[in-house]
Amino acid sequence: MGFHTSAHAAIEVYEFNSPSQEAQYKALIEEFRCPKCQNQNLAGSDSQIAQDLKRKTYEMVIAGQSDAQIREYMYERYGDFISYKPPVRPSTWILWYFPPLILILLVAGWLWRTKQGQRNKALATAQAAQSDTKAASRLTDADKIESELSSEEAAKLNALLRKHGSTSDANSPTKRSDSDLK
Repeated sequence: MGFHTSAHAAIEVYEFNSPSQEAQYKALIEEFRCPKCQNQNLAGSDSQIAQDLKRKTYEMVIAGQSDAQIREYMYERYGDFISYKPPVRPSTWILWYFPPLILILLVAGWLWRTKQGQRNKALATAQAAQSDTKAASRLTDADKIESELSSEEAAKLNALLRKHGSTSDANSPTKRSDSDLK
């Protein structure tokens, strides 16, 4: 009681008048998409509609029609979906121009962010350098004040600083007000 099944695949054999007709046919069935199959061209599809389209393409090639005429027939009958290379017209602009536009916008955004990061880094570096310059100038001012103070004045200054809760002494650079020096 065994079951015997056999699968029969349709093998299409077409006779062409010249090698150029055969090449034209093969190029067209590679270009056209099967309306039933997902992302499969006519050459790789065994669906009934694909077989019908291959047969129609063969008949048109043998009749001497050009690639443009055959494409136009397919577009009229099945729409732009039939082709992996749809024509550029208003109905297909989104297919042709949207992906490059998105790519350009993404690259522009990336460049803008990179440029902003470089500007921020340069600004931070400039601010740090400016801060270091200000600190160095304060240090220089403190050194001048200290060099002008006598040891007695320095002792008074240290006493005042300790009295007001400062841990620094007259020998360290700090901001000093005129009232503290009197």
